[in-house]
Amino acid sequence: MPGGLDDAAVEALVGRARQEIDAGHLPSCQMALARGGEVLFSATLGDAAPDSRYVVFSATKPFVASAVWALLGEGALDVGRRVCEYVPEFATNGKDVVTVEQVLLHTAGFPHAPFDPLEWDDAERRRARFASWRCNWEPGTRFEYHATSAHWVLAELIERVTGEDFRAYLRRRVLEPLGLTRFALGVPPGQQHDVRPLVPVGEPASPAELRDALGIDELPVTEVTPEALLSFNRPELRAVGVPGGGGVSDAADVARFYQALLHDRAGVWDPAVLADATGVVRNTFPDYLGVPANRTRGLVVAGDDGRAHLRGFGRTVSPRAFGHSGAGGQIAWADPATGLSFCFLTNGLDQHVLREWRRTTAIASRAGATAA
Repeated sequence: MPGGLDDAAVEALVGRARQEIDAGHLPSCQMALARGGEVLFSATLGDAAPDSRYVVFSATKPFVASAVWALLGEGALDVGRRVCEYVPEFATNGKDVVTVEQVLLHTAGFPHAPFDPLEWDDAERRRARFASWRCNWEPGTRFEYHATSAHWVLAELIERVTGEDFRAYLRRRVLEPLGLTRFALGVPPGQQHDVRPLVPVGEPASPAELRDALGIDELPVTEVTPEALLSFNRPELRAVGVPGGGGVSDAADVARFYQALLHDRAGVWDPAVLADATGVVRNTFPDYLGVPANRTRGLVVAGDDGRAHLRGFGRTVSPRAFGHSGAGGQIAWADPATGLSFCFLTNGLDQHVLREWRRTTAIASRAGATAA
């Protein structure tokens, strides 16, 4: 294949994804490979049109973080300062010590803080929510994934320092300069016709299966439940633009975004800030499986400890690869060693988490081998 991809490797990637469609494990999927600043390959499989978009879940997080990076480069935000210096309502219940960096690193101590997305546009309710939150542990002392709470704070920080809606700021400051027209955070109901509905498939893994594979009988209880994920089928929730997981996109735009993180030809970010965000690991606290988080200020790095596949990267990327996966098996990363970026999206919510993880490893591994 011209342009720096290996024909046979791309064919193997598509074939592996097609297995999941043919087996009934996924209703549809979409993938894209980019290199040298351009999308070189894309495909949509299953019951979806080529111009479909998908809810990308936590693959949204780097987009929101990238808006924060822009503000860091301009000096409008400082990672070392406390959140309450920008958001006074946050200085309650021990949260007055939480720094902007801790929020970016998921070490801030409030992973389960509640927030009804439909309350976001009510400033009074929003402030009340922030004031009511409590820390589960001392900020900066451990890692626990903040599925949505941290990015509500990042959204608030963006709005406090810019005076602009965080969704509008992201669009103006990042998406438009990069020419990303298919990614959106906050999609009005009248513009959701191309978003594939989320579909639950399969049955949950049994305690015995979890014990054999992971040494635990059950997964930790989090807010990322099947019901919570399926709620993104609601037009009014998609319209909010949940900053920790409500982005909507096709695979090509996500792959283009990661190309920009490799080669910021548009000059969106300060070079030092971008280099830090894409390459400097600042959180190595272990997750619930004992795997180091390997987090930068907004991304995850594959690492050289043999556990990149447990971070959503498969087994064939370089240790310097960076990205962020999403619930349901969404994959997004770039590899500085090859110049590849890759995105895989699906609307199938596989209830069997072990099968989902194995699928992610297999597909990401094949994608990482496509560089000619």
